[in-house]
Amino acid sequence: MDFQQMQSLLPAMRQFLERFRPFFKRSNTFEYLARYIGGLMMNLDRKSIEPIALATEVPVRTLQEFLSAFVWDHQRAEDALQRLVADEHSVEGALGILDASGHPKQGDQTPGVQHQYCGERGKQENCVVGQHLLYTDANAANPFSCVLDSQLYIPQSWIDDPERCRQAHMPKGIVFKTKWQIGLEQIGRAVGNGIRFAYILGDADYGRVPAFWFGLDALGQRGICFVPPEMACWTHRPACCSNRAEHGSKQAQHLLEHSPAFRDQPWRKVKVKVMTRGRAVWRFKAARVHLVAQKIKSRHRPSIPTDRQYWLLVAENVRTGERKYIVSNEAAQADPAQLLRLAMERWHVEQWFERAKQECGLGAFEVRNYPGLIRHWLCSRLAMLFLARETRRLRGEKSEGDVRAGGARCQDAGEQTLEPDSRQLACDPRVLLLSSAP
Repeated sequence: MDFQQMQSLLPAMRQFLERFRPFFKRSNTFEYLARYIGGLMMNLDRKSIEPIALATEVPVRTLQEFLSAFVWDHQRAEDALQRLVADEHSVEGALGILDASGHPKQGDQTPGVQHQYCGERGKQENCVVGQHLLYTDANAANPFSCVLDSQLYIPQSWIDDPERCRQAHMPKGIVFKTKWQIGLEQIGRAVGNGIRFAYILGDADYGRVPAFWFGLDALGQRGICFVPPEMACWTHRPACCSNRAEHGSKQAQHLLEHSPAFRDQPWRKVKVKVMTRGRAVWRFKAARVHLVAQKIKSRHRPSIPTDRQYWLLVAENVRTGERKYIVSNEAAQADPAQLLRLAMERWHVEQWFERAKQECGLGAFEVRNYPGLIRHWLCSRLAMLFLARETRRLRGEKSEGDVRAGGARCQDAGEQTLEPDSRQLACDPRVLLLSSAP
């Protein structure tokens, strides 16, 4: 990107942020938003409060209070972000992707921190976990992606310690919610703000829970999720509720070999495009199944099936032998091959998190209260949304006759065909200071 294009970002950023001004009681507080988001886009080694404050010439204490104590309505700002996406980026085949992202943290003061599974490290570690909902248009050439909602997963150990929650300024009356429960609330809120999803995608943390599917059904929302091999279901409704093995549910991994519904059908092959790994050939079998509607604790096996049926796909990578199990609440006439292709679109959220952490400091928060953490995530998401919109706009300025019009350029959130180095898009700190001045 040349200097003229970089300069063009400055008024665009101010114009983009103006729609969030009504949620700030004082104009100078709004100016700190512009400086903080500008700092998140700078080429800083660390994008925590102190480096941003020094780069933008704001007192460190002031920037800390902007996140944790100053009066501004971040909840309404969240809703405005979703309405913006609904108004300007809606497409018929849009996907919503649920995912939980871990952020390693030391100590015990950060809200929600405890020793738990951290996806970033792939192991149990002291970390904070955020539950996120990503929106993507799944465009094959240049996908647009943004995170609509980010909520903190609060472990039971925090809920059981009211004084600790009070010191972290968590909302009063807060109760424990699992990740899938938070995810359903996020979907409902997005739909209420005008977002429409063709499908909701998720990993086994969501797909393994029958109540999650019942929640999607209640919302009238189609979904496709991975499930663990031991997911219990029936290919046919049992003749009766009984403790006998022949009437009990079976694990998905056993149905492939022992159930006629799977065993007697041939494998079908389909090419699946996963942008992070290229194209791959998968073979699959699919059948309609009943999930477990209710577990009866006094019985050895869960024995009450759902009245409705769901799709169960067993897919295997032809080259590597990797096997995946997928459930969907799509209608019976759906094409299972298309469901498999859509399930693999989860790479959008993995890519977004990687870029957001590297480019806009999503995981670089150093706060000790709940509002500060939620506001930091909001600012990072606003920065990523702005970069995605501006990169798409700048790409549109090049004519198709330009030899570089479709080639590598500066990277941003959700632009797969661009070069991964987004530092070209980050603005010079001194220029940003001028653009952010009251």
